[in-house]
Amino acid sequence: MKIPIRVLTASVLIAGAAVAVVTPAQAFPATPKQTVINYLKAITGKNIVSGQHNKEPASAPGQYTQQVRDITGQYPGLWGGDMMFNAADVNNRQRVVDQAKTEWANGSLVALTWHACSPTVGATCNFDGGVKTSISNTQFQQIVTGGTSLNTTWRSRMAAVVPYLRQLRDAGVPVLWRPFHEMNETWNWWGGRPGANGGAKIYQQMRDYFDSQGLTNLIWVWNVQDNPAGGWSNYYPGSNYVDVVSLDAWYKNHPSSGDYQQIQSIAAGKPIAIAEMGKVPTAALLDSQPRWAYFMIWSEQLRGSNSNTEIQNAYFLPRVLNQGEVRF
Repeated sequence: MKIPIRVLTASVLIAGAAVAVVTPAQAFPATPKQTVINYLKAITGKNIVSGQHNKEPASAPGQYTQQVRDITGQYPGLWGGDMMFNAADVNNRQRVVDQAKTEWANGSLVALTWHACSPTVGATCNFDGGVKTSISNTQFQQIVTGGTSLNTTWRSRMAAVVPYLRQLRDAGVPVLWRPFHEMNETWNWWGGRPGANGGAKIYQQMRDYFDSQGLTNLIWVWNVQDNPAGGWSNYYPGSNYVDVVSLDAWYKNHPSSGDYQQIQSIAAGKPIAIAEMGKVPTAALLDSQPRWAYFMIWSEQLRGSNSNTEIQNAYFLPRVLNQGEVRF
């Protein structure tokens, strides 16, 4: 078992296995985003940061991260959250932001996704029919064309998120910001639209707008799913718009060697990451694909797709960095 950098204070028996109980990690100070980008570059090929997503309800934005702690005795090196979509969770966005500040203060990196409601529906929505929905090509083009009613609606949705992201900027918290995830898929309203006027354009417009709002703390993470159809570069908004290139592994448990190569080709030297996966990584995966900078297990998939032993084994791999082992 790997001994964490932090001083061990005790050991306890959790789920039949001895795991480390550690002292609180060293708090991160206010940090510019480039420091985190440089860190991800520096660990590439040597280490990988462990991560755990926390989905709804927004009233409990650390529940799945706590499950990791319960199973392993350690917290992940990266906390993931969401800006949410339904009314109750949107009304609790402040809880998500507060949790992000806490996780950063505790020594974990912060990642945020946004399952945004389509501009063709209300500002809050159900997942089915609101986020997971189809819109016409004409509607999509109106969303990305200035002066249309759908574009005005979309800009107001983005504007509503800005104050929360500014809080994190003002607290000195860099955010691995992953909008329009899985844009090569068609389950979402923004996806399945290759080319310059498709997913790439709406991504570019969000970055331009958020940059104009002074959100200098956002580390822009571009994302596709491991769809075997390939052609992922057709959705890429360009190197000037992206800081991290990431993959969601859902068609199979772990990225294939071909997936790994395709992502590296698109990244062209930028950090790469597995932004969503259900099955925890193994030593064999990380030895054969050493350039992933972080991974993030999806919420309920932590326990739903892994045994406690598998989770413990992953978190104590020598290559894996947990909270307290991420040091700038």
